[in-house]
Amino acid sequence: MRIRCPYCGERDNGEFSYRGDAAPRLSGGDADTPEAVHDAVYLRDNPAGLIDELWFHAAGCRAWLVVTRDTSSHAIAAVVPARAVARARQEGDAA
Repeated sequence: MRIRCPYCGERDNGEFSYRGDAAPRLSGGDADTPEAVHDAVYLRDNPAGLIDELWFHAAGCRAWLVVTRDTSSHAIAAVVPARAVARARQEGDAA
């Protein structure tokens, strides 16, 4: 599988470390209960189809990326810097 880093260009996935689902896990008061923390850490969906994932370009620019990947075929639909995704979420929360 090849990942197109926005900073370094197309690279082999061996240069990256997979972190998992990029969806926010805990927010606001959810973090206050042990049950919520347990669910966020140990319970995961395993959907077939497009999913946003966090990847770290460890052997390159060392940037965190959000990779939109089809879990059925491993085809990559988009790669964006995680910082841009976080900013967009913050702006959406502020509106």
